[in-house]
Amino acid sequence: MNNIDNLKTFGCPSLDELRQAGCLPDREEMKKNACVCIECLEEIPCNPCETSCPGGAIIVGEPITNIPVLDKSKCTACGQCIAACPGLAIFIKKITGPLASVRFPWEYVPMPKEGDEAEMVGRDGRFVCRGKVIKVMQSEKFNKTALVTAEFPAEFVNEVISISRSQRR
Repeated sequence: MNNIDNLKTFGCPSLDELRQAGCLPDREEMKKNACVCIECLEEIPCNPCETSCPGGAIIVGEPITNIPVLDKSKCTACGQCIAACPGLAIFIKKITGPLASVRFPWEYVPMPKEGDEAEMVGRDGRFVCRGKVIKVMQSEKFNKTALVTAEFPAEFVNEVISISRSQRR
């Protein structure tokens, strides 16, 4: 079964698929720096991540159906690629002691607020652990997509990608 077949069957890539594709930084890397995680495994015509990156750290190239490649040496973790991705498939993760953080796109209402308790969810939308919203960034350069950062226990850093929408209603 290839990546596309698995996505059709399960709706989201597995951790093994993301590891094999090089989409998940290792824990030591996340302890040193904020790491951009591009979880794009579908070969579709798309390159807003590449065109939005001010440092040229993301390469899609030709053909436009290539899977994006991140040049970590050029990446500043500015987050512009997160807001530009129409597939909501880019995150920034960091481990600081017993906690981890994830910065993710938010295009829903209501908008979370700093200090909100949160239900952290995985790629399939299911609850993973409890967390807390620590930052909400809204900027013209993000084209109406907010960037939300939440922290949670570091043991769940590979599983967590966002917060639950159900508690926001």
